[in-house]
Amino acid sequence: MTLVKAPAKTAFPIAAAKKALTDGLLDAIASEAAIKGYAVPSKPAELAKAAVHVDSLLTVDILCAVEPIIGFELPQHVVKTGGYSSIEAAVTHVLAKIEREWNKKYGVKP
Repeated sequence: MTLVKAPAKTAFPIAAAKKALTDGLLDAIASEAAIKGYAVPSKPAELAKAAVHVDSLLTVDILCAVEPIIGFELPQHVVKTGGYSSIEAAVTHVLAKIEREWNKKYGVKP
């Protein structure tokens, strides 16, 4: 059994978590668009703001990219059922929920 040590710092690693979520969702949505044959913006900043459906199951899958950064497994309820209207909306919502989980796990008062 491998135990993950709690991070030495108590500050939530927001930049690293945001990057992992954003990069994972950008890649997934771009790949889905290529497979299904619909056009999406090619520039990451434009794609992040574009009106594209971000499926909740896809978002749950991307959580695994954040778990090594924060040091624990995330519950699926950090993702809104039904998905999101853009990558930016997904990242904003999920990041806030992950930070709440971080605060609970490490006893940090917001």
